[in-house]
Amino acid sequence: MTRARHEGIALASVLKLATKAYVDGDLTLGLLGSEAFNKKTARDITHAVQDISEGKHLSPGFTSAKDAIKFLKT
Repeated sequence: MTRARHEGIALASVLKLATKAYVDGDLTLGLLGSEAFNKKTARDITHAVQDISEGKHLSPGFTSAKDAIKFLKT
């Protein structure tokens, strides 16, 4: 907002022009940076991905809700 005001244009106009450019294919959006997890979360995610790739701690596929409930009760 401050930048738009400094350049003498309303922020609404900037948004309108950006939206039009995006629709017309003249504007491409992207994300910068990456998520940085703390050590515990990173370790938990690493273990979960490893377990999934090894097929550990996963429930089997079910064909009905009855089968899923029966599995959970055992």
